[in-house]
Amino acid sequence: MDLAALEEIRRVKFRYLRCLDLKRWDEMAETLTADARVHYGTPSYGEPLNFDNRDALMEFLRTTVGPGITTMHFAGHPEIEIDGDTATGRWMFQDKVIVAEHRVVIEGAAYYEDTYRREDGAWRISSTGYERLYETLVSMKDQPGWKLTANMWGQPA
Repeated sequence: MDLAALEEIRRVKFRYLRCLDLKRWDEMAETLTADARVHYGTPSYGEPLNFDNRDALMEFLRTTVGPGITTMHFAGHPEIEIDGDTATGRWMFQDKVIVAEHRVVIEGAAYYEDTYRREDGAWRISSTGYERLYETLVSMKDQPGWKLTANMWGQPA
């Protein structure tokens, strides 16, 4: 097992998730190959989200996951198999999405299925996606005691 490659792949996935949550779109783009395919199996948008390349994904995120949306992704239990300059990986993850403007909280869990490719010495995600194990959507109005007391993207709701 190439332990250096294994650690680099783990770090690229963690960086992808951190940049997503912190809305660091340029840095997130660097974690993906130009031809990266992405599938988010979330029912919140009415149908799964599919992107055929990095630019399409980044445009969607820049225009849709703005300051009114707070996200947090937790990933672990990686199972990574390396074969030369390519690899596959599975990650358990949970996420929470707070949409203050619409006063809703979305929570869910899934297993990411990823492929990776080493380009110019750096590992990047060449495909990533998931189908939900579960997803919930709760209105803040239905939970009278729920209060957002801090939000780095704007005023608490």
